[in-house]
Amino acid sequence: MTAVLFVCARNGGKSQMAAGLMRAAAPGVAVDSAGTDPGSNLNAQSVASLAEVGVDISGGAPKPVTVDLLAAADVVVTLGGEARIDDDLVAGAAGTVFETWETDEPSARGIEGMDRMRLVRDDIAARVTDLAGRLPR
Repeated sequence: MTAVLFVCARNGGKSQMAAGLMRAAAPGVAVDSAGTDPGSNLNAQSVASLAEVGVDISGGAPKPVTVDLLAAADVVVTLGGEARIDDDLVAGAAGTVFETWETDEPSARGIEGMDRMRLVRDDIAARVTDLAGRLPR
């Protein structure tokens, strides 16, 4: 089974959204998410924006990136520019494909609240669909 790990800085929003969307798009893929500096809870607007499209991530909780998570993944996707995976962790992930997604940030254009989160969700969803289509099953 192919395994994908999504990573962002806090693991409360974008990486959790990507993981939830991938689970919905590719049920045969093992999916996890983690953060380089995990927070303490999920972003409520991230949870709500996915609920609007029938994806429930409300049971998730932020957790740190570990050597074991990286080693178990066939593909690691880092979302956004804030997250940096330490080189010592990457060294244990031989054979893993790494991708970086510079996701849309609507707040840079003055778009906030749920309007912002829906745009972020839709950007991540399009990228997840593309990745799901490239994964071996």
